[in-house]
Amino acid sequence: MPQPRPTTLVIERHGTASLRSRAVSAGIRRFLRPRLAKAAALPFDDRALRRAAALDRLAGRAPAPRRVRTEKVRFDGFGAEWVRGPGASSARDRVILYLHGGGWVCCGLNTHRRMVASFSAAAGVPALSVDYRMIPAVPFEREVEDCLTAYRWLLDDRGVDPANIVIMGDSAGGHLTFATALRARDEGLPMPAALAALSPVLDMDLTDKLAHANMGLDPSDPGVLLERLVETFLGHLDLKDPAVSPVRADLAGLPPVLLTAGSTELLYCDSELMARRLAEAGVPATLQVWDRQIHVFQMFGPLLPESRAAVAALGRFVRDALDGRLAPAFRDAASPGAPPAPESTAVDLNRG
Repeated sequence: MPQPRPTTLVIERHGTASLRSRAVSAGIRRFLRPRLAKAAALPFDDRALRRAAALDRLAGRAPAPRRVRTEKVRFDGFGAEWVRGPGASSARDRVILYLHGGGWVCCGLNTHRRMVASFSAAAGVPALSVDYRMIPAVPFEREVEDCLTAYRWLLDDRGVDPANIVIMGDSAGGHLTFATALRARDEGLPMPAALAALSPVLDMDLTDKLAHANMGLDPSDPGVLLERLVETFLGHLDLKDPAVSPVRADLAGLPPVLLTAGSTELLYCDSELMARRLAEAGVPATLQVWDRQIHVFQMFGPLLPESRAAVAALGRFVRDALDGRLAPAFRDAASPGAPPAPESTAVDLNRG
């Protein structure tokens, strides 16, 4: 079987961090960082998992986002919801399949509804947000099954053309974005139009991350917590198995990919490595590097100029993917208060 021809990797560097985003980072360093350290020191027992699961219930008490329409969907054993942001089409023939983050143990439809709605609005299409089963209901390696079920449902029950689906996720959901696409490919399912991953966790062997310079730069200092999660819930697995760490998989045949990460977050190195591995496998890939942004900074929506620009860029990527006109770089349109246009570097892997 011939080896895939490497393609050009595009790296966009978005800088410089705004004063507002730097204030957010300082607040996280002061208030969230010690709480994460405390959580990492506690046993990950049933009580801790119940506390983690309560986050989504608490988020459900918040007022619903204005002008956002939702509709519940029931699957066998888990749920999902359609999310339609302001101005998005009500038709469901072009969709985002969204997989939320939360460290494989927490968060869900409620915590992510507002952010998913912003992606829907930016792309102009509805999103199917999946409330996949998590630890302890299922082990880590089975979480992808519900995500694949939702993808099959879009294809078979809803009759959506795979060229009209973009799979997107953040953090642990970014891991599941790749895991779902790879499982679909291996089971002979057609590929979606594109994948988009926000600050994904892609290598569960933490050796390189824990030795990376960003261990001392990430304001939330999540290394110890991530290490504890992996030790507790993945200790029975081979962390270098491609089914566990998608960055180690054969990536040939995947659709175009957009990766986004903050330059100083601990998980940046996963996106950087995945972008290069995708390009080496012949998969069109763009890596957006946002100067000193925190993990999944898109959650701040209109509050930060960087999150506004990043959400808009993701929306354009989805629209271009669904229209079959992906360009090698996905640039930000100028808007009031937006950061400067990104510096784009093309890395031709054919030249080494």
